[in-house]
Amino acid sequence: MYMTSDGNRHKMDWNRLICGKRLGLEHYNDNRETIRSDFQRDYDRLIFSSPFRRLQNKTQVFPLPGSIFVHNRLTHSLEVSSVGKSLASEVARRLRQKYAGEPWVKKFHNIEEIVAAACLAHDLGNPPFGHSGEKSIGAFFSEGDGLKFKEHLTTRQWDDLIHFEGNANSFRLLVHQFKGRRPGGFAMTYSMLASIVKYPFSSSKCGEKGKFGFFTTEQELFERVAGEVGLIKIEEERYCRHPLVYLMEAADDICYQIMDIEDAHKLKILNTGDVIQLLLGFFDDERKAHIESVMSHVADKNEKIVYLRSCIIGVLVNECCDIFVEHEEEILRGEFEGCLIDHLSERTRRAYCNCSETAYAKIYRASDVVDIDLAGHQIITELLRKLTEAVLYPERTYSQLLLSKFPQQYDVQAPTLFEKIQAVIDHISGMTDVYALDLYRKLNGMSLPAV
Repeated sequence: MYMTSDGNRHKMDWNRLICGKRLGLEHYNDNRETIRSDFQRDYDRLIFSSPFRRLQNKTQVFPLPGSIFVHNRLTHSLEVSSVGKSLASEVARRLRQKYAGEPWVKKFHNIEEIVAAACLAHDLGNPPFGHSGEKSIGAFFSEGDGLKFKEHLTTRQWDDLIHFEGNANSFRLLVHQFKGRRPGGFAMTYSMLASIVKYPFSSSKCGEKGKFGFFTTEQELFERVAGEVGLIKIEEERYCRHPLVYLMEAADDICYQIMDIEDAHKLKILNTGDVIQLLLGFFDDERKAHIESVMSHVADKNEKIVYLRSCIIGVLVNECCDIFVEHEEEILRGEFEGCLIDHLSERTRRAYCNCSETAYAKIYRASDVVDIDLAGHQIITELLRKLTEAVLYPERTYSQLLLSKFPQQYDVQAPTLFEKIQAVIDHISGMTDVYALDLYRKLNGMSLPAV
């Protein structure tokens, strides 16, 4: 059904892939010339939104706050957006040359804004306490008190819970009509929404990695977006990625890898000499000699790492652009394997892998990072236990008190068990680290309001 007569996949069409139609506002079409494009409006809506602001108090890797300022989810997302815009700008320039004769070639001018907005939104659905927060939600259902719900849910609903995924939750946050809100959620453009879904398939297809792109409740909305922009359907509940996902993903990969090394250096988890040698591995001898010469005139150790980081981002951006353009036809056919980072040149890929190995060995297992994981797991597990009891037994006195703490947009009186549980997860995943900790303390009688 999804193949041409010669057995090859259909190729996605850029003219459809770049689509300014808005979810929930499909009936509204304004062709007037305005200062901002539809895709710039996406970016602006995210910047001014409450979920985006809350990222400033969500853990990226290291504990927040501290005497040394390290990355949080907000600064990470802003940096990813900056790198994503650079990637998209160069890719758009080359694609405009390739498709110069096409009547829709001007659409490539919008790629920068689509990718920049997608990069801002890619972590919106992540719960407090970093990636351990995601695992804690899934573990509550797969091995904790939440196991009791299994027999009352469908297989698909259960898969959604035990494999809880921040990426799928970001899509939900942007498109779901929460209580009292308008249809279409944030009413973002179809192209921007398609560009944040790294795993365009349901939880039933997630396999061992447990990654997927949309919950059962948002499947129809994702399929509507996928159909409008022309994503190739591989099988039931599985699609090919939108091409711009690769640029968003590459920007994220570049930033978290290099920035985690920089933060670890500031916190003295890694020493200056080791970090310099690690990062110099991205360059050939000639470039390395130039960089070392520049650094010899810089006394500040942190500034040396900042300079190295900027040089590395330049290398990675250029190579990822080359890879995307070189493999564009495969990407459009949905046949490209892996991510852009997987296809780096030998030297660059080896240096990138060395950074990954160092991060896993010395950063993600650092004492402070593990302490956050342990505390976060305990906090999220306890909040899930008490809040799910409250929505399931609203007639209880304690439940009524607890339900009064829920934001109005979360439907704790939803008609199904699964939707009630989702309301709890929506509430918890939207919390900042500080709010989650404060609520945990109050629910356990460890904190009282100041009198």
